[in-house]
Amino acid sequence: MQIAKELSQLPSGLACVTTIGIFDGVHRGHQELINQVVSLAKKYQVQAWAVTFDPHPAVLHAPEKYIRLITPISDRLNALAAMGLDGVLVAPYTWDLAALTPREFVSQYFVSALGVKAVVVGSDVRFGKDNAGDLTTLRELGQEFGFEVVVVDEQQHDDGRRFSSTWVRQALATGQVSEVAEVLGHYHRVRGQVVHGAKRGRELGFPTANLDAETLGEVPADGVYAGWLIRAIPGTNAEERLAVAISVGTNPQFEGQKRTIEAHVLGRSDLNLYGQEVAVDFVKRIRPMWKFDSLEQLLAQMDEDLRQTACTLGVPVAERIDPKAVTAK
Repeated sequence: MQIAKELSQLPSGLACVTTIGIFDGVHRGHQELINQVVSLAKKYQVQAWAVTFDPHPAVLHAPEKYIRLITPISDRLNALAAMGLDGVLVAPYTWDLAALTPREFVSQYFVSALGVKAVVVGSDVRFGKDNAGDLTTLRELGQEFGFEVVVVDEQQHDDGRRFSSTWVRQALATGQVSEVAEVLGHYHRVRGQVVHGAKRGRELGFPTANLDAETLGEVPADGVYAGWLIRAIPGTNAEERLAVAISVGTNPQFEGQKRTIEAHVLGRSDLNLYGQEVAVDFVKRIRPMWKFDSLEQLLAQMDEDLRQTACTLGVPVAERIDPKAVTAK
């Protein structure tokens, strides 16, 4: 899949079907838009493209809200590529772009740069300065410039609720990662570099790969989760998926202050992940974050967390790791 980060990087003479959006999370609603783009592009015998923006428009328009992305741009692009797009224009979201009227945006981006034959959108589409452009505007501009506008119906859960990034954020805020997976059609993933921690888990028999939760996108509520850690296998182009018990929080048992993600790989003492970029997929919440009356109670619960994690993921139950066997320094 081609990735253009400015209009000048688009192929000369491009003709395509496109859609537009942030696609944060690439949830089931987004997936239907992309599927329609790919299908319609085949009908027109042109390429299938999407237009997205980086950074999120809220970074400029509402910095006080500090929007955390559900999915980093790299994973969004990977997901879009896997769905069959020929290319994505990742337009830098600047004040100059934000100042374009709906007609100026359509003329410069859709018509002159992308050569659109059709634009696929949801009924709630908004674009142009102050979000003044809507579906009616787009249809009028389509008639003027000679492209088709295709509207995709809202995609809903069986209970009638509309799939949306807002729903994902609400579910993450309460730790309901199984619900998140229903909306996304895949597990919620965070990605970051493994950093050194206090190494208390190692001393207790639970060595962990630590990520700084404050530097990542949307992170589930504090608690313990079953999930997977995905890392590149050194010296190869392959990846390895490892079963993990994940702790999210400030570690109240030891009066911690910094919020972290700590992933304990079940049954492995031979991993040295420091400095590596890894992804962590959240499968199911095991329990909330608790503070125990004694270390013995904590250890007993952590043993139970490992058992429940293994059962959830369908892997053998693993016991604590001998601290002396841990190879990472």
